[in-house]
Amino acid sequence: METLKLVIGTINNFVWGIPAMIFVIGVGLFLTVRTDFIQFRKFKIAFQVTIGKIFDKKEAKRGSVTPFQAVCTALAATVGTGSIAGVAGAIAIGGPGAVFWMWMSALLGMCTKFSEVTLAVYFREKNKEGDYVGGPMYYIKNGLGKKWQWLAGVFSVLGVLAVFGTGNATQANTIVTAIDSALLNFQMIHQSQIGILNFLLGVLMAIFVAMVLLGGIRRIGKVTEKLVPGMALFYIVLALGVILLNYRNVPIVFASIFEGAFHPSAVTGGIIGSVFLSIKKGISRGIFSNEAGLGTASIAHAAADTNDAVKQGFFGIFEVFVVTILICTMTALVILCSGIQIPYGTNAGAELTIQGFTATYGNWVSIFTAAALCCFAFSTILSWGLYGTRCLEFLFGSKVNRPFMIAYALVAILGATLDLGLLWEIAEIFNGLMAIPNLIALFLLSGTVVQLVSKSNTQ
Repeated sequence: METLKLVIGTINNFVWGIPAMIFVIGVGLFLTVRTDFIQFRKFKIAFQVTIGKIFDKKEAKRGSVTPFQAVCTALAATVGTGSIAGVAGAIAIGGPGAVFWMWMSALLGMCTKFSEVTLAVYFREKNKEGDYVGGPMYYIKNGLGKKWQWLAGVFSVLGVLAVFGTGNATQANTIVTAIDSALLNFQMIHQSQIGILNFLLGVLMAIFVAMVLLGGIRRIGKVTEKLVPGMALFYIVLALGVILLNYRNVPIVFASIFEGAFHPSAVTGGIIGSVFLSIKKGISRGIFSNEAGLGTASIAHAAADTNDAVKQGFFGIFEVFVVTILICTMTALVILCSGIQIPYGTNAGAELTIQGFTATYGNWVSIFTAAALCCFAFSTILSWGLYGTRCLEFLFGSKVNRPFMIAYALVAILGATLDLGLLWEIAEIFNGLMAIPNLIALFLLSGTVVQLVSKSNTQ
């Protein structure tokens, strides 16, 4: 196991090395300049378009979901472990300064995700079942032509591999961690019983995941549109309470974030002294939280019942802002304002965020935070299950969908019982690898994005 950890850690450091950082930030900056800073220029319109769809109760046509269900499915994949457990891990390993680099990547990521969603809707197709299918593999295939078909295949293969770690195992681990923390806080279970409990929870998750996924895109959309908005609002209210009750610490926390971004050792007592580590964890966990650059969220948006690719693209701007600028910041403030002891230099997850809540409210709140985390993580598993299905369908056709869904559901059992640090390392590796073909495609199709924006009636 120690050898395996060493190998995976080495691969992770290579995948998320300096070239990857330059590539992710570079493409985001390139798209931002080519679209005349659309994420800032059209920020108000993006929110008007997206918020307006929340109250649109129109039923979607067969084979599609409503634009709001599409964004809820995409948000379900991001609001959860990435913005709650992922932020905790970024702070523990990269220091408070990692939050600053999350913000920086998000400002560019808003344009990256806008471009992904716009291209996914524009180049989508209908499969044999009559469902809209799209995403990076389709905008590579239909936008770049046959000579780039291999790149679409590479993305799809990496996408299938990524969903097991990023979309399922880490989410299942977060669910059991949240439940374990709540039960231990109330002394309802002994530490020696955790292993058996986690296995049983994993089996239960696998059953529920299979039931929803086998119902298709419309069932996934209906589940996520009910789970995500209410839980997100509930989480934000709880987090605001922590911040308000510890308001005297807020200026100090923001100072530590800005100072830690460039001088980590000054904030972490010398335990973390590498600026690059802070940047790496901030950007990699930021991408894990908002998926800008991965292209995965565009797979959900491609199923939206809309004819305006650019308007649906504005949901991408909305998502990154809500997930990273709003919810990730809230999580960071909960951890840093509450005054809890942060184990710098070690792997941490949802339990660190829960400690921030319980330090302020008391043990009773662990029940509510556990419920919120379970809903977030479960909806994330569903969304990534859709992503994996679409990637595999692109490679082998729809005949493999059902067997894949069952196999994917069973991975929840492994995620509930494996080592957290190892899971995050594996998830980060596949995220980084999956981003490469997508970012290449976005760079080459940037001209198409500019053309679609110039023709849009939102100008």
